[in-house]
Amino acid sequence: MLFDDTYKTIDQPAEGTFKDKGSKFIAYAYPLLSENEVKAYLVKLRAEHTKAVHFCYAYRLTPDKSVYRVNDDGEPSGTAGRPILNALLSAGLTNILIVVVRYFGGTLLGVPGLINAYKTTAAEAIIAAAIVEKTVNDVYEIKFDYLVMNDVMRLIKEEQLHILDQQFDNECRIKFEVRKSQLNRVLERIEKQSAVEIKYLSTI
Repeated sequence: MLFDDTYKTIDQPAEGTFKDKGSKFIAYAYPLLSENEVKAYLVKLRAEHTKAVHFCYAYRLTPDKSVYRVNDDGEPSGTAGRPILNALLSAGLTNILIVVVRYFGGTLLGVPGLINAYKTTAAEAIIAAAIVEKTVNDVYEIKFDYLVMNDVMRLIKEEQLHILDQQFDNECRIKFEVRKSQLNRVLERIEKQSAVEIKYLSTI
């Protein structure tokens, strides 16, 4: 196999805490499927922690880990978001958001102190999380004639494809996911079927 078709992530939220010179840091790790979810988590945390002064975060997305973002939320540049991201890099995780909420204790920690605090707090949340390995899957939709339904269903069963959605009217449609390493074999088999159209939708 030329590519790695698995990745590590978390499937449940987790928390970690760290204290230094009176400042309290609380890390919240969330499984993440798209950038659109980030704002809702931040709004929720700001509502829960009205006296906190910083909500710094980092996230990574996509199985190849190519999408990421860091935010220092008012802390000196590079002292919060980047150390949180480094904790994610060290653990090899993706599709994950970690927000670290800081309550200021009155004493400045300095740049090294901040970097250590944010990285340590994020790492604590990762330690508390249940890390799972997932496969990289492509989502396809097939359209076919009712007459070939039995052949199509047999193929799906034999290849153990996971059906996401299906409708059977005059024209039948099935949306399914297939693991990357199985893809070529499955596509080859589908293309041999008569009266079947196939369309690629996305990778998850």
